[in-house]
Amino acid sequence: MSDVKNDCRVVVCAALNQFIQEKNPGAEPVGTDALVLQNPPDPAMGDIGIPMFVYAKVLHMAPPAIAQSVVKLITGSENPGGIDASSLGQFTAAGPYVNLTLNKAGAGYAVLSRIAEQGTEYGSLGEDGKKPLEGRRVMVEYSSPNTNKPLHLGHMRNDALGESVSRILKKAGAEVYKVNIINNRGVHICKSMIAYKLFHEPKGETPETLHIKGDHFVGQCYVEFDKYSKEHPEAQQQAEDMLVQWEKGDPEIRRLWKQMNDWAIGGITVTYDRTGVSFDKLYYESEAYLKGKEEIMKGVDAGTFFKAPDGSIRVDVSEVVGGKDDREHEKVLLRKDGTSVYITQDIGTAISRHSDWPFNQLVYVVASEQIYHFKVLFYILKKLGFEWADKLYHLSYGLVNLPSGRMKSREGTVVDADDLIDQLHADALSEIREKGREAEVGDPDEVAEKIALAALHYYLLQITPIKDMLFNPKESLSFTGDTGPYLQYMGARIASILRKAADDGIQPDGSESSAALLSSAAEWDLIKRLGDFPAVTAKAADTLDPSVMTGYLYDVCKLFSRFYQQCPILTAENTQLVKARLFLAECTLTVLKSAMNLVLVPYLEKM
Repeated sequence: MSDVKNDCRVVVCAALNQFIQEKNPGAEPVGTDALVLQNPPDPAMGDIGIPMFVYAKVLHMAPPAIAQSVVKLITGSENPGGIDASSLGQFTAAGPYVNLTLNKAGAGYAVLSRIAEQGTEYGSLGEDGKKPLEGRRVMVEYSSPNTNKPLHLGHMRNDALGESVSRILKKAGAEVYKVNIINNRGVHICKSMIAYKLFHEPKGETPETLHIKGDHFVGQCYVEFDKYSKEHPEAQQQAEDMLVQWEKGDPEIRRLWKQMNDWAIGGITVTYDRTGVSFDKLYYESEAYLKGKEEIMKGVDAGTFFKAPDGSIRVDVSEVVGGKDDREHEKVLLRKDGTSVYITQDIGTAISRHSDWPFNQLVYVVASEQIYHFKVLFYILKKLGFEWADKLYHLSYGLVNLPSGRMKSREGTVVDADDLIDQLHADALSEIREKGREAEVGDPDEVAEKIALAALHYYLLQITPIKDMLFNPKESLSFTGDTGPYLQYMGARIASILRKAADDGIQPDGSESSAALLSSAAEWDLIKRLGDFPAVTAKAADTLDPSVMTGYLYDVCKLFSRFYQQCPILTAENTQLVKARLFLAECTLTVLKSAMNLVLVPYLEKM
């Protein structure tokens, strides 16, 4: 519907400017981009509405009077803006709005033919025929696992957001570079190492001998340390001493550190592959912290940072933490023993990244618990004189919990990502077997895995990122309602209809005369919503919010279901109408598959 909307803008803008010149000749003309297009609350009022409120001041008139005058000029002109307004539909005034009831035949054909022509590219082009983010280079950082534990449910929300936002930005035309910082050094790693030396190394135990994933094994060591330290308080100091020795390059500690990192990262990579998450480059904290220390010492020499009485290096962050107590007005950048803190490596990593891949924007996908951290990080980078620090953005997201309560890694109460997906997979497979659909779906195990991923990803993405959420596995697997499996079911249903038609030798017809037959309310509402896909993509990319896309997908599925119920496809009253409705179904499937990919919901041909 993009071309129709653009033509509508041109027509209304031409009439509005003519009216402005008549009433206030000295006023600046209005550009087409300034006009806001809205959906009228009642379809009976029209398909597009343009408010006139903003022009009341310049014209010294009430908005309803302006709307009436603009419509009068449109209907009284031959070709306002060089366009035949009557070919678009009927323009009317409704209160302060200029409304357009579209010519369904022409508008419907415009939408469906564009989908058919552009295929998988549909949704990328805006009303001006260009990709809204073309020319923008966006780096997206997400996941950021620690190598002392496997990925858990919280990581799954992070990964889903990062991967989905990256795909949406790319769909909108941006050049996207996906990065991951592996937190592979620090006291938490040393804790796992101590537990390994105490409880596993003497027995020669490894992930291979115990037949478990490497990340699960290292995570088990971390939990064991927490239990051990409660009875042996000196263990905490042992871990801190080990970190000091690590930074000094102690060969034995470095050897064990590398071994445990290899186990953890190897296991985490398997989970990434399973969930469809990927990166263009991996950064490692163990490599970045030295760059951060170097920059901090430069800041000390320049007077940007200072040495505190206890020997630590600090910075005054009063400007960005108003309302905090005095202690929090100072941020530690290096501990008194010279070791790094998290922000040390973040400083070094940000500098390295811009050098590696100069970006227009860097988006950090990190939990809302780190809002203070990123305010301080961005402030410090500005203080160090990096102009690109203004292009940094924290995509903050809320906590994700289970009905059983909040998760804690050190206490072993987290839900490992692998275990969660395995359970969803098992439940989906059980559903397939209970319904006796093993033969129909082809490979039940493969289908169950895709259903599990759809359930997980869609549930995590349907909530606006900043909100905390409760993940309910049972609800996520429902085949009805606002869920990933429901989208898959609708896609499989459409595919089944198209297959049956092909088996009967009937092909969809996308001609203009055929599209003109799609005039019922159910058909028209579906076509209009399909026409919104480019605008939805642009909005989701602009707001960095995949829930915009999940809401759209659910709308399309509900509208197709209504169309399917009210408008028989294969049993329509004549062959031409069958072909026309098949074409609408085919276009719907094109949009569904494309939009589902943006929110990590695998498409299923059969279900």
